[in-house]
Amino acid sequence: MSLDYKAAVLHQARTPLAIETVSAAALGPSDVLVRVRAAGLCHTDLEVIDGSLRYPMPIVLGHEAAGVIEEVGPGVRKARKGDHVILSWNPHCGHCFYCDRHLPILCEEYLGKGPQAVQFDGLSKAKLRGGAELKHLMFLGAFGEYCIVPEQQAIVVSKDLPFDRACLIGCGVMTGAGAALNIASIGHADAVMVIGCGAVGLAAVQGARLAGAAKIIAVDVDDAKLRLAQTMGATRGVNARTEDVAAIGKEETGGRGVDVVLEAAGNAAAFRTTVEAVRPGGEIVWLGKIDVDNDVSFRWGALMQEKRIRRSSYGGARPARDFPMLAQAYLDGRLMLDELITKRIGLAAINEGFADLRAGKAIRTVVQFD
Repeated sequence: MSLDYKAAVLHQARTPLAIETVSAAALGPSDVLVRVRAAGLCHTDLEVIDGSLRYPMPIVLGHEAAGVIEEVGPGVRKARKGDHVILSWNPHCGHCFYCDRHLPILCEEYLGKGPQAVQFDGLSKAKLRGGAELKHLMFLGAFGEYCIVPEQQAIVVSKDLPFDRACLIGCGVMTGAGAALNIASIGHADAVMVIGCGAVGLAAVQGARLAGAAKIIAVDVDDAKLRLAQTMGATRGVNARTEDVAAIGKEETGGRGVDVVLEAAGNAAAFRTTVEAVRPGGEIVWLGKIDVDNDVSFRWGALMQEKRIRRSSYGGARPARDFPMLAQAYLDGRLMLDELITKRIGLAAINEGFADLRAGKAIRTVVQFD
């Protein structure tokens, strides 16, 4: 197979992405070639650009994507040419210590190969025109017209699902909705607080609604995002700039504090607020993140009284199960995805898209490919 295509390449942190012609590698036995049709701009990509997440370079970013299978390797068992797929960024071996304990997000092969930005076979799947090896963020590298992934990362979904909405399920929606549906234990009488109303937080609001929460308190510093959260199921919006978030959580629950807090803001103040707002014995799920070398401090008393804190990176994703379920929820009108998209752009405008994300002007900008 000989294939050249356009991709956005990052050569050095804190520099613009360059649109370049790159060459695809040969398909491995279990690989599929996916023609990318849409890819979302996520904060994780921005963290690599800004240097707070460190990866080897040159690298193709992009890990929230959907497309069409164009070719399959000889060992591929189920995927077929023409299938519409959402891509998963969490391949796993299925037999290591953590996979055996139903924790694919901690797969030893995944954690070992991820920082190298290569596939499980140790190879990169594209090269620059001069022959230099290209790395791939999170086993995908989807900011290009094509990408090559193992079959297990290409999850077949209904062809009725538009690509620009399908791609959102691959990261932000799975992470937020999955936190509510797979990680937290949300009961029908529970009060849930979601801190941060970007793409992940708004998906968490919807996940809490789908889980049957009685109250959903959305927290942000942007009133427009709070209004959007309320259209998606939040029963109250709280502006953290002007209101006491923990006090409102207690006000809504007879003085106890909320049963579950889903944090999706990714800053130290938000992390501290989670432990102040949750009730004794309550549950906290951290979804956001800051620079991996930064410290966060807490008031010790807020950590006591049997509170449970868990970090979740992908909402407990079982992509083969969860992606089609979320896709069907959208098609049935139970999951709102259209409203998450702020702007649709071509690949050539990707740097402007990341500038909007950095400035807080976008919930999700989606790159669409012809």
